[in-house]
Amino acid sequence: MRGILGIHPGWGITPLRVVMALILVIAGYTKMSIGMPAVAASFARYPIPFAWIAAPLIAVLELVGGLLLLVGYGTRILGLFFVCEFIVAAFWVKFRLMGWLDARFELMILAGALLLVIAGPGRAALDNRRGPS
Repeated sequence: MRGILGIHPGWGITPLRVVMALILVIAGYTKMSIGMPAVAASFARYPIPFAWIAAPLIAVLELVGGLLLLVGYGTRILGLFFVCEFIVAAFWVKFRLMGWLDARFELMILAGALLLVIAGPGRAALDNRRGPS
């Protein structure tokens, strides 16, 4: 299947996955570097239930999951985890407390994660390997 200009559509998904991964790795690294007590306190202010549990789970998901997304490994399941994270971030936190304008970033990441669940990792991904080459 070829898209416009004869390029396979899977090549369009690859840069989305890579950029999304970089954003998530930086977010996870930032959470890890400032420390879980500070992240949990920030989560509690929103109020995210069980913030002391959610903070390290989200930090690890973003850092490790972001690194795995970068190479395209476990893309669909990670996409599902990020869909769940960003449904909460967009609708429970941003829309509810801050409004539409503050939810745009979370909605874009949510849409990207949903695309990864539905369409997969794109062409350049470890998920595409089929045994030894």
